[in-house]
Amino acid sequence: MKIKFIALLIVGCLIFAGGEVMALELKSAAFKDGDIIDAKYTCSGADVSPQLSWSEIPDGTQSFALICDDPDAPGMTWVHWVVYDIPAGVIELPEDVPADEALSNGAKQGMTDFRKIGYGGPCPPPGGPHRYYFKLYALDAMLDLESGLTKKELLQAINGHVLGEAKILGHFRR
Repeated sequence: MKIKFIALLIVGCLIFAGGEVMALELKSAAFKDGDIIDAKYTCSGADVSPQLSWSEIPDGTQSFALICDDPDAPGMTWVHWVVYDIPAGVIELPEDVPADEALSNGAKQGMTDFRKIGYGGPCPPPGGPHRYYFKLYALDAMLDLESGLTKKELLQAINGHVLGEAKILGHFRR
């Protein structure tokens, strides 16, 4: 039973595309997968975006998209960050990405549930910890869409273009 669970977990971390299993790895220097997110990256601190980097990029990748959200928010999944059209040659977002519609590397930022462009860090109500998923998608195309897309609009735009997917999870409570 334990071996089956581990096998399912490994398969769940990979995406099946074009007959091949495509691995994509996402990491952060700010926190390890499953760890607590430091207050610096939240509304309790400086509210700057954490550094993120990726590797094991699938062949044919033309761009990346990133979504950060909180499925534990009251009544809905709260969107904290939307970034897309990250060029294929870019393998990192540095700490403290500016809240600009277009970034110097050519990427574009979308609208969060804070009703603003750019990163909005964890800011849960007092109580139990919330989960914050940073999800990276390797895409077979540049979207070439205007900045300001919502998570829903981005997910519609990438439908059929995902070559690989990776995520890391951080926790935070106030």
